[in-house]
Amino acid sequence: MLEGKAVMEDTDMPLKMQLQAMSSASQALDLYDIFDYRSIAAHIKKEFDKIYGGGWQCVVGSKFGCFFTHSEGTFIYFSVETLKFLIFKGASS
Repeated sequence: MLEGKAVMEDTDMPLKMQLQAMSSASQALDLYDIFDYRSIAAHIKKEFDKIYGGGWQCVVGSKFGCFFTHSEGTFIYFSVETLKFLIFKGASS
């Protein structure tokens, strides 16, 4: 569903991880209603926890503000039409 439709806003993730983020988002959009933001975010977070270890966070929606600290190399923010995806791993203090 995302092929050619995702617009990268910002990232510091390695390319392989970026592709996984978009793949997980595509899977979630195929499984859940486009307005079921919570289920979409939960699906992506669980995929990232399974593949890259625990501690991932995911925010999905059309309008939101945020301010956070993340571990280097673990942040991506992209959009698909009006839907925004923010995925990151929190920094340990």
